[in-house]
Amino acid sequence: MANDLPVLPIIPVVTHSLALALVATSDAPILLLDGTSTVIAASDSFSRAFQIEPSHLEGVSLFALGSGEWDVAQLRSLLKATLSGAANIDAYEMDLHRQGQAPRRLVITAHMLEYGDPANIRLLLAVSDVTDARLAERLKDDLLREKAILFQELQHRVANSLQIIASVLMQSARRVSSEETKGYLRDAHSRVMSVAALQHQLAASNVGDVELKGYLTELCDSIAASMIHDRKTLTLEVMADEGSAAPEASVSLGLVVTELVINALKHAFPGARGGHIVVAYKVTGAAWTLSVSDDGVGMPTGTMPAKAGLGTSIVQALAKQLGAVVEVVHTAPGTRISVVHAAASPASRAAVLREAV
Repeated sequence: MANDLPVLPIIPVVTHSLALALVATSDAPILLLDGTSTVIAASDSFSRAFQIEPSHLEGVSLFALGSGEWDVAQLRSLLKATLSGAANIDAYEMDLHRQGQAPRRLVITAHMLEYGDPANIRLLLAVSDVTDARLAERLKDDLLREKAILFQELQHRVANSLQIIASVLMQSARRVSSEETKGYLRDAHSRVMSVAALQHQLAASNVGDVELKGYLTELCDSIAASMIHDRKTLTLEVMADEGSAAPEASVSLGLVVTELVINALKHAFPGARGGHIVVAYKVTGAAWTLSVSDDGVGMPTGTMPAKAGLGTSIVQALAKQLGAVVEVVHTAPGTRISVVHAAASPASRAAVLREAV
């Protein structure tokens, strides 16, 4: 007769007991549901989080909990698919609306437990309340937007202040009688306008980088307006590839252009001589070249002077800062001075720099 006793389904019983123990001891809001989405067990944290008495949980359909706020069509559909074995709910987000309370943002995961018994399907459903986390993310995004707006306003104000300083310098240059002093003041004006033009480009940029073609064009227009008296006989042109650079690099590039253009205007066209200056920026992959060419009288020596002036020293220092070298070429007529950043070894770059100097 002993052989006629039914064999107990040990594995399903053990699995079910483990599931109940997991729910009972969990610190997270968890529900154990049957194949009809009825609650078999609920963690204490679920009861506390959603203010539902434990006696109002077990034996009640998930969709009838509380005042029916869990009865969401998409949640029903997802649970049905999970119970059929067609899918799992890994991170479904929904808003839980309870009467008299602010909506809560929930993330739900649900997985079917394999008992090996189709008649006793079980579903483990976990709920995470991410309302506060989402609020913190929104506040962070709002602060970042506010910071960006304030920074842009600061850029505008700095640019305007620099233009005021540049105007004062130019007015001072017009009042003084010493030609040497006039020259110093005009040089200072151009250097200030170099930074002012950069500030304008930063204010117009939404990504922080500076669009170089527009920046160099605006910069050269400013230099030409203040230093070229007859723009019919002496012209300044910008030929730049499309590209952008970080603000720090853009400052250095702008100052290089300012110094080289000032140098060309001072020395390449003595007297009333006319001519043409070209500022070029060429990009090839990671390499780039910034050059200022003129068709003037040329340099008296084959290289930059051994005892360089202030402008030359500034260009050399800025080129080093940019990881580039300075090259000087006699173009007959005129001169081309280039700041070259190429994919070359440090030793070869140093050799070129020594040759240029």
